[in-house]
Amino acid sequence: MFKSTDGRVRVGVVGLGRFGRLHALTLAGLAEARLVALVARREESLAALSHELPGIPGWVNLDEAILRSGADAWVVACSTASHVSVTRRLLAAGRSVLLEKPISEDGNAARSLMPLVQSDSGNLMLGHIVLFNSEFQQLREEVRTRSPIAYLDCVRHRPASIVGQFPGENPLHAAMVHDLYCAQVLFDRREPTSFQARYHRTTTGAIDLALAQLTWDSGAIARFVASYLTPAGMPPRGFDRLEVFGSDWAARIVPNPRPVEFWDAQASWPLPLEIRPGPLQPSGMMAEELRCFCRVVRGEQKVPVGASYFDALQVQQWMDRLSAAANGE
Repeated sequence: MFKSTDGRVRVGVVGLGRFGRLHALTLAGLAEARLVALVARREESLAALSHELPGIPGWVNLDEAILRSGADAWVVACSTASHVSVTRRLLAAGRSVLLEKPISEDGNAARSLMPLVQSDSGNLMLGHIVLFNSEFQQLREEVRTRSPIAYLDCVRHRPASIVGQFPGENPLHAAMVHDLYCAQVLFDRREPTSFQARYHRTTTGAIDLALAQLTWDSGAIARFVASYLTPAGMPPRGFDRLEVFGSDWAARIVPNPRPVEFWDAQASWPLPLEIRPGPLQPSGMMAEELRCFCRVVRGEQKVPVGASYFDALQVQQWMDRLSAAANGE
């Protein structure tokens, strides 16, 4: 239960990898929050961040951190394999959680948290920064005022090097999932009536391209493409594009990379995502997500569509059906 006397939410972060570090640096600069704890598996991880966040207590034992830190809420950004066990301990201790997706790679494990989740998911919000991207938020507002969506086209390409760096990582689960959440929001959680998908594989059998299509009973169609195909000379996080069409309108956003480019010995894109952390006025979609989480913890706002535990279960079921379709099941 939120008990702060100054209105700031006392937040801890579990997991100090790339996204955990960004969460911690962003929280340190938010007026709405007070970063009070860092938890990692190894002391070396805590030490590596200590020069950027001096004075923030760190632990390698989560239970001790829960007892001693005084955190009202926690951001869980550790490995996916640890998501359910860590989140279960935090929810059982009465803390609110912002959990980086996916909940789990196993649907049964994800559903095992249900007895601990409030009916409105007020104590468990899923981390999905794309929902807080400024272009997507404006697109969503525009779509609400127009005729129904007839066609949605989502493209999300990532570097070909991922195939070698992260063996077994499926672009459907690691990349396309973001656009499935966008579709869930744009179609207001309506369940599709059909699921189609295909994979392309490298000569070694690795999946480097996923194609999917969803249809709704309204006749609307959504097409999704996610790959590990972009070469080294393209932006370091590939590129994203989302197009949507109604009966008398169309829209397009290209949120990655951001429109800042530099050229010297080679081209560079210094702001691939709308994330600017730091001790002074952090901005972008992660800052907005964390501000929203603070409002949820304080009871000032409901968890938004696309970020509840139940939304995550729905999208996880979509991915399971698409994976089965792509594997010919």
